[in-house]
Amino acid sequence: MKDFLDLLREQRWDDHRYYHHCRINQSLHLLSACCFVVAYGLLLVDPAWAALLAWGVSMTSRQAGHFFFEPKGFDEINQATHDHKEAIKIGYNLRRKVVLMALWAASPVALWLQPGLFGLYAPATSFVEYLHQLGLIWFWLGVGGLVFRVLQLAVTRDLRTGLAWATKIITDPFHDIALYHRAPLHLLRGERMDPMHHVLMERHNAGHGEQAA
Repeated sequence: MKDFLDLLREQRWDDHRYYHHCRINQSLHLLSACCFVVAYGLLLVDPAWAALLAWGVSMTSRQAGHFFFEPKGFDEINQATHDHKEAIKIGYNLRRKVVLMALWAASPVALWLQPGLFGLYAPATSFVEYLHQLGLIWFWLGVGGLVFRVLQLAVTRDLRTGLAWATKIITDPFHDIALYHRAPLHLLRGERMDPMHHVLMERHNAGHGEQAA
């Protein structure tokens, strides 16, 4: 269990230090996290409406932060190129996210052009029913995306890595609220980029540890 928790902590740390430098991105993650928490509650009521909120607000705001605001150049803080970070990304890097978000965006079009989606559902008789069916499709897309990546990681790395990543993804909303709840305040003060002093300190301490060894 200790090894699993250490792996989970490492994945969270790498995700933060590599992919959350911009305060706008952090603020969008805060919005996303709050909506995800509400969506978790809605799961107990109706998974379809939970998925509509999760995909329609949480995922779009979260991925907008990554795609449009997070810097893609050389990372001076971590001394890493964007390509290097994308190559070692445990979960969905930007290329994988494009595929996932394309499936998300195509779902409402497919359901509209093919009512009932080839017999999966009875054709919707109202817009509310159409939205409910779309929510169910998005719900299973989310579950499928999670399971698919866990299986990929189990094959390419090991099952423990995949399960740690899944645990990280499911608990990210609560972790993000704790981590980024002050991001909007920093933005209001004019700080667009997080100076990441804690990351620099970690690198400094790690360097001293290697020298001592």
